[in-house]
Amino acid sequence: MIGKFLAINPIAFSIGALSVHWYGIILGTAALVGMILAISEGKRFGIIPDFFMDLVLIGVPSAIVGARIYYVAFKWEDYKDNLGEIVKVWHGGIAIYGALIGAIIAAVIYVRRKGYSFWRIADICAPGLIVGQAIGRWGNFMNQEAHGGVVAESFLRDNLHLPNWIVNQMLIEGQYYHPTFLYESLWNIVGLVLLFVLRRQKFLRAGELFFSYFIWYSIGRFFIEALRTDSLDFTGPSWIANVLKALWSPMAALGFEQGKMTYGGNIRISQLLAVLIVIAAVIWIYVRRKTGAADVYYSDPIVPSGREPKEHQEQAVIAGEVMTETHEEAVQTETIDSTKKEQKDDSNGTI
Repeated sequence: MIGKFLAINPIAFSIGALSVHWYGIILGTAALVGMILAISEGKRFGIIPDFFMDLVLIGVPSAIVGARIYYVAFKWEDYKDNLGEIVKVWHGGIAIYGALIGAIIAAVIYVRRKGYSFWRIADICAPGLIVGQAIGRWGNFMNQEAHGGVVAESFLRDNLHLPNWIVNQMLIEGQYYHPTFLYESLWNIVGLVLLFVLRRQKFLRAGELFFSYFIWYSIGRFFIEALRTDSLDFTGPSWIANVLKALWSPMAALGFEQGKMTYGGNIRISQLLAVLIVIAAVIWIYVRRKTGAADVYYSDPIVPSGREPKEHQEQAVIAGEVMTETHEEAVQTETIDSTKKEQKDDSNGTI
């Protein structure tokens, strides 16, 4: 059939014995784009680029470690007899929620050492996080992983109108699958636009953009996760499983079917976490506003507490020099104008 080609090779190129995988390239690109967005917004608040570069250098490794630990912990049966596979991240097998946990822990430590409020910096980084996830999902595409259940080829071509190169990559061992990576990537791109709009609203308080990111991402993840066939799952109380199933019912009404769970459980961990995160985030925003704790707005200046970081001391010095030069120029201009006026008055007196 026209348009059918071999699947994309997960290895981008090789240098001798070293193979460079698309997965790593895409994750690196995701981190770079996210950092650029944070740097751009940080400039509005007088935060220099080096701050975010250092944050990325600390946060990305922490995120990868957290993501891998999270994934391996829930799939220990697959790794306990082959521990060497644990470090082979390029083979896939990382969890977004684990990445967020690792990155947040590292960020809290770093940001506080620099004297900043974590919530203020988290707000600035929120758009970078969601665009990073939108890009990062294409790493799953290259590895042919994190997909949904079996679908007909016609669904991908005629219903979704996907290009050949995506359809062909969804052909795995003779069957086509839901491109859940694409669903989540598009959902996150829409979320990025919403965050851009939201952060310009005057009512937004510190920390609320960060939690809005979590709310948006978790809602999308809840509905998309059930389509996947590689979800981390466990057997829990039936009432929880029934609640999750009821919440997902709109997707079933649209004709979608849930994918099989990896270990035959009845609760998908990511779905449960998504619901808990949305509830916790909404409560956090409400309580902070109700108690008056949310007294700092997103648009307020960001001032480090206590001793100013070295880079901001340097900025303060530069700003002071500029202000001094401006003041001196103003004084000189005023003196010249005054002298000219006196000369004019003297001239008028002699006439």
